[in-house]
Amino acid sequence: QVQLVESGGGLVQPGGSLELSCAATGNIFSIISMGWYRQAPENERELVATVGSGGNTGYADSVQGRFTISRDNPGNLVYLQMNSLKPEDTAVYYCKAYIKTHDGLQYEWKDYWGQGTQVTVSS
Repeated sequence: QVQLVESGGGLVQPGGSLELSCAATGNIFSIISMGWYRQAPENERELVATVGSGGNTGYADSVQGRFTISRDNPGNLVYLQMNSLKPEDTAVYYCKAYIKTHDGLQYEWKDYWGQGTQVTVSS
């Protein structure tokens, strides 16, 4: 069983910073990619940033230059450093990982999601 657990959300003033962390645990053979998504009230879930196994990254235009995604491969961890936060960054942030597992018989590739962590940017 694979689990993703996020931490690091909270309340911050505009212009402030937060770092989110996500740890993947369980029967993991390898993690292909990891990323962060967010969902604000009454909005659809949107991609924030992704990082591949080789370290290649991608960002939404709205966070480019302010957010940095990084990955600790041995620890199956992914981080999101968020700087210059704006009120419109307020959302529940979700970690997602595309993971290869092996159950003793066969390999399986599947997306896994964390439970989400609230980020609120307000004065």
